[in-house]
Amino acid sequence: MTSTTPNLREGEREGETVRLVDHLVTELARAGVSHVFGVGGANIEDLYDAVHRCSAVRGIVAKHEFSAVTMADGYARTTQRLGVVAATSGGGAMNLLPGLAEAHASRVPVLALVGQPPTGQEGLGAFQDSSGKAGSFDAREVFAPVSRFCARVDDADSLTQLLPRAVAAAQADPPGPAVLLLPKDVQQAQIQVPGRGAGSTPCTPTPTPTHTPTAPAARLDEAALTSVSDSLRAAGRVLVIAGEGLAAADARTELAELARRLGAWVAVTPDAKDVFDNRDPRFAGVAGVMGHANVEDCLRRADVCLLVGTRLPLLARGGLERALATTDVVCLGTEPPFVAATALGGNLRDTLRAVTARLPPGPRPCPPHSGPLPTRMPRPPSQSRGQNIPYIQYVQAVTAVEAALPQDAHVFVDAGNAGASAVHLLPAPRHGRFVVAVGMGGMGYTFGAGIGAALATGRRTYVLAGDGAFFMHGMEVHTAVEYAAPVTFVIFNNNAHAMCALREEFLQGGVRNDDLFARTDLAAAVAAAFPSLDATGARDASQLHTALLRGNTSGGPAFVAVNCDPREIPPFLPFQSFTDTTESTNGTENKEGSDERGIVHVG
Repeated sequence: MTSTTPNLREGEREGETVRLVDHLVTELARAGVSHVFGVGGANIEDLYDAVHRCSAVRGIVAKHEFSAVTMADGYARTTQRLGVVAATSGGGAMNLLPGLAEAHASRVPVLALVGQPPTGQEGLGAFQDSSGKAGSFDAREVFAPVSRFCARVDDADSLTQLLPRAVAAAQADPPGPAVLLLPKDVQQAQIQVPGRGAGSTPCTPTPTPTHTPTAPAARLDEAALTSVSDSLRAAGRVLVIAGEGLAAADARTELAELARRLGAWVAVTPDAKDVFDNRDPRFAGVAGVMGHANVEDCLRRADVCLLVGTRLPLLARGGLERALATTDVVCLGTEPPFVAATALGGNLRDTLRAVTARLPPGPRPCPPHSGPLPTRMPRPPSQSRGQNIPYIQYVQAVTAVEAALPQDAHVFVDAGNAGASAVHLLPAPRHGRFVVAVGMGGMGYTFGAGIGAALATGRRTYVLAGDGAFFMHGMEVHTAVEYAAPVTFVIFNNNAHAMCALREEFLQGGVRNDDLFARTDLAAAVAAAFPSLDATGARDASQLHTALLRGNTSGGPAFVAVNCDPREIPPFLPFQSFTDTTESTNGTENKEGSDERGIVHVG
């Protein structure tokens, strides 16, 4: 989508008449948008033409609209700017829905620009008509539940009001998706450029805020602030559970200072491992169903549990319910928590600063605690089912990733056994994002999101996913190859939807084999499809580590696949009650490793 033609738009002037799509792209560039992700089609091609002509915005063509949304999502999470996705009408538009649902649930600012048939054809049998006329469905009613703002641009003049409203809604507090429906003839219509004053430079990004705009500090409730501050000051032991809202508000520094003043333990939700240094002595581990037992121990010992930037959804509070019920809970955030708590709303950064200012200035010592020791899990057999192919345990594979991971890298973790293992075992890089899409938990999210993050930031990005996620959206590897994105794809291939198979075995009386697949050699397949791609099938942790280091030094994508056992029990709370029984039958079959369980203590 980059252009070599001489007629790039160098700007637009006040009072000039231009195509609506050209003006729209210019406005996006002014808002700091550097990439537009999507898939083309007849009813969105004019917008893509405008992107092609604007030198400040790069168009990225994905293989599927779901992945295009996740690219915009990954872009937004790593740059703290608005992510933009564009798609055509009909099936292309409908493919946006699961990605927008994730952005809505995870509070990610994304703007979707959705093409529509020409207005004169609506209700007259237009191809992919979604106007709501003559028996067609109404696209506004479809997108409204997964967006903060959804509107149809019925004429060129209305764009000047609707676009700012859409961008503001996407970046509000809480943020989320906004959708503009763009009929093809409206995209082509002429619009007069509104006045801006002297010095306006079209198609040039303007400086963007360092964090998503949120509510002003003036909205803090003084009585609630006093109550919260007094409660924390009087508490002997405090457990902080921090969430993704901290990353969205860019409030890591404020959290660290608050923890220092309180002498608090700090736990994180599964989707927020990067909001606090995982190697800090105060770090208690990950809360919830993929987390560490130490968090529950700290919670039982705490006088106050302070939620910061999290509503504590089920995946983050699983296993903690009883301890939460007997502990005073305070919540700092813009939305009410899912547990009983004293809540203090408002701008999160300013709220943290205000609370910290009312605490004694000196640091308090952190009480002793066990730290994020890994859950004890049984070892799988050393060989795959009836084949001479060695397995790599998740703990060994994740340890190899940890050893190779650059500390400024971004990490995107997918669903399933691979995801649970990475959330539990892999410390977040000190200077990069660690993203898990737990809003909807959609498999395959990471492939697009990792590409979007890598293209936006230019930093090495790791995608950790299972073979099930790969088969859903892994062909976005093609997009990474086409655009030379610095992404390392690490595929944990257990030839199964293994978490589903384990649920069947443990919770439904036996595996039905529907979720166990014939063996596939993903590295060989990818290598054959993309000859320029460094694709490796690692047979052990050492080969995995070597391949990852090689990928770190390349300028583009790399792909590594490892074989895992579908019967290995991941660090997932619903399965832990079955651990001892399983270990007694297969826990000693593989004698490799440095101790009897092959467990490496990290964190």
